[in-house]
Amino acid sequence: MIVLKILAAPFVVVLTVLAAVVSFLFCMATAVFVVACVVLTLLAVTLFISGQTLGGIVFLVLAFLISPYGIPAIAEWLVDKLHNLNFALRGFIRG
Repeated sequence: MIVLKILAAPFVVVLTVLAAVVSFLFCMATAVFVVACVVLTLLAVTLFISGQTLGGIVFLVLAFLISPYGIPAIAEWLVDKLHNLNFALRGFIRG
C-alpha cells in the first residue's frame, strides 16, 4: 500500500498546480464572459428593433451560452471535479 501512496504523490503535485491554474483561468474567463454577454444582449436588442429577428435570436442564444448559466456552468462543474479528484488523492495518501 505504501508503494501506491508513493506513486500517487507526483499526481497530487501535478493536480494541485493544474487545479490552481485552471481556477485562475476560469476566473479570468468569467470576467470576460460577463462583459461579452452584456454586449451580445445589447446587439440582440438592437437587431430586434431594426427588424432582423433571426439575427437577434442568434445573438440571444450566444449570450445565453456565455452567460453564467451556459458554458461557464459546465466549466465550473469540471473545475469542481478536478478539485475533488485532487482532494481524494490527498486523502488516499494521508489515510
